[in-house]
Amino acid sequence: MAQQTILITGASDGIGAASARTLAAKGHRVLIVGRSAEKTAAVARETGAEPFVADFSSLDEVRALGGKLKESLGGRLDVLANNAGGIFGDRAVTADGYEYTLQVNHLAPFLLTHLLLDELRAAGGAVVNTSSIASRLFGNLDLDDLGNERGYSPAKAYGDAKLDNILFTRGLHARVHDQGVSTMAFHPGNVATNFAADTTNLMRFLYHTPLRHLALISAEKGGANLTWAIEGRPGTDWASGSYYDQRSPARRVNPLMFDDTLVDRLWHRSAAMVGVPAGA
Repeated sequence: MAQQTILITGASDGIGAASARTLAAKGHRVLIVGRSAEKTAAVARETGAEPFVADFSSLDEVRALGGKLKESLGGRLDVLANNAGGIFGDRAVTADGYEYTLQVNHLAPFLLTHLLLDELRAAGGAVVNTSSIASRLFGNLDLDDLGNERGYSPAKAYGDAKLDNILFTRGLHARVHDQGVSTMAFHPGNVATNFAADTTNLMRFLYHTPLRHLALISAEKGGANLTWAIEGRPGTDWASGSYYDQRSPARRVNPLMFDDTLVDRLWHRSAAMVGVPAGA
């Protein structure tokens, strides 16, 4: 495969770091984004990837990141992998005024994607969104309560945000696929990483006790699934606008993902929240 320019967020550890190692070893130009400067730099030293640091709980940091990336990319980006995210604890609100889980998992990647659309169009590129089985298990999106002010739980907020990722994928496909940009969302598998370290939810028990060795796959296997999505050929290996469970079209899904009205309303609401035009 010809060398590509690939940007992976959430790449300071876990499946993002594992995929960065593989892709860099294959000769691709890899740019990585992480919240921790120390951990991101360590992955960069190991792989030769180009490191960038941003905290997605600040939309100003995402905007600054977008500016730095545009300078570095030189006008072209083959693949944007929106992989950053997580499940958190008690309900919190960011300095931007949005529920923390919603912003980190959905609003920040929504904004970053918009900031880099010109580069993606120039390359005929692809956007890969890491979602989760939680979109089906816990997602029950209410556009009148996106921030889950009523009945908040860490799992509900996370499930909603992962459903947002799929709805965003469908909305992006509808708006930019005819401009040469493809997009997909996928569940990488239940991966034994540092995921759920910041929550008191029962998921912490699964991810941070010996049970993880029985119920979860390795970061390397999850990273291989992310690499498959990144290197996949739209229209051949995966269908643009679709949601995959690891490497196969997802069969058990949240039926809300097929609600075209919800897709459009979430798109317009998200665009207003992060301050970008609703027309991609």
